[in-house]
Amino acid sequence: MSAAVSDHLTALFLFSFDLFRNSSVYDITREVSSRWFKGYDGLNEMHKVEWNNRGFSTFHALVAAAVSFYLLVISDIFSEGAHNTIIITHRKSWLSDAMFGVSLGYFLTDLVMILWYFPALGGKEYLLHHGLSMYAISLALLSGKGHFYILMVLFTEATTPFVNLRWYLDLAGRKGSKLYLYNGLALFVGWLFARIILFVYFFAHMYLHFDQLRTVFPIGFYSILTVPPVFSLMNLLWFWKICKGMVKTLCKPKQSASVKTD
Repeated sequence: MSAAVSDHLTALFLFSFDLFRNSSVYDITREVSSRWFKGYDGLNEMHKVEWNNRGFSTFHALVAAAVSFYLLVISDIFSEGAHNTIIITHRKSWLSDAMFGVSLGYFLTDLVMILWYFPALGGKEYLLHHGLSMYAISLALLSGKGHFYILMVLFTEATTPFVNLRWYLDLAGRKGSKLYLYNGLALFVGWLFARIILFVYFFAHMYLHFDQLRTVFPIGFYSILTVPPVFSLMNLLWFWKICKGMVKTLCKPKQSASVKTD
């Protein structure tokens, strides 16, 4: 058995295993929430489903962001001149393969839940996001190419815990709390750096290493040119909504103060 086939079978095993592990995280979220959050048992069934769904969404986001940060920043796998192989077409790691398998399991499980409860857990934009994510990760996993760029995109999941905390606080009636305000500011800053500025660097890196991009097999080459811009556009649209929400939240205290003064 060749090393490439062995790697793919290992990744496929990790992917299949993660389908079950996601369900375990979902169940753990339910058990922990029932014991530690007094209001959880009083939620309606749909709110419980979304609560648990966001629980393992947060879990995946934290793992994906941590692993991506380690491989991109701390390790020397993708450092310029550190290895003989070129960054885009050949460099990879067993850890990146494992992370891609875990992420595939997460996105597939979450996609099934979104479709089952559609549109309660997310609209068409979530279907597009998850579909493109699974396509890009599968292509990188099976070909062993483009791991550097997929990890950069996975790192954007670092903003997901702030999105989920915002939903939890809203459901708990804490929209007027300082925690809600601070989380909103953290979401704005995190989104700006992880999903806007990072993509500027992403496209600049593609431009500066275009000679390497041209060596990727045709489907991979055209996928790198088309999928990231779609993600970038979605991030910009979501960022616009975040900005409007933040302005609305920051203006509320001023409005309240003016009403009291009157």
